[in-house]
Amino acid sequence: MPVEVPDPYRQDFLEACDVIKSSPKASAALSRRNLQAILREKANTKKKDLADQIDEVITLGLLPTHILEGLDAVRNIGNFAAHAIKSTSTGEIVEVELGEAEWNLDVLESLFDHYFVQPALTAKRRAALDAKLKDANKPPLK
Repeated sequence: MPVEVPDPYRQDFLEACDVIKSSPKASAALSRRNLQAILREKANTKKKDLADQIDEVITLGLLPTHILEGLDAVRNIGNFAAHAIKSTSTGEIVEVELGEAEWNLDVLESLFDHYFVQPALTAKRRAALDAKLKDANKPPLK
């Protein structure tokens, strides 16, 4: 887990990782909650429901395509975890599978990279270059 990822995102993610083998359902529910918090707090979505928040982020093009494609998966897999959704063919409750819960964690890691890791890396690089420019009596980056 990158140090740049703050709590509560870090806490929820680590807990989702801790329970994934014993309960993919619990892991998926935590991932869904984490996704909603990220979209609300980092993407600044205005909608209340997660499906609407995802639509808002997609419509505004706020994230790279590879991340956008996984957002609705996290919501749907999280819904399997949070609600007793039944299969139309068997009538049995749809369970969250390990691979699906792992996919949720992959999407969250991509979001962490986008919102926390890359901005911190860019700021660090920028500060180093600005210091070098200052030492060369040049103006800082624009």
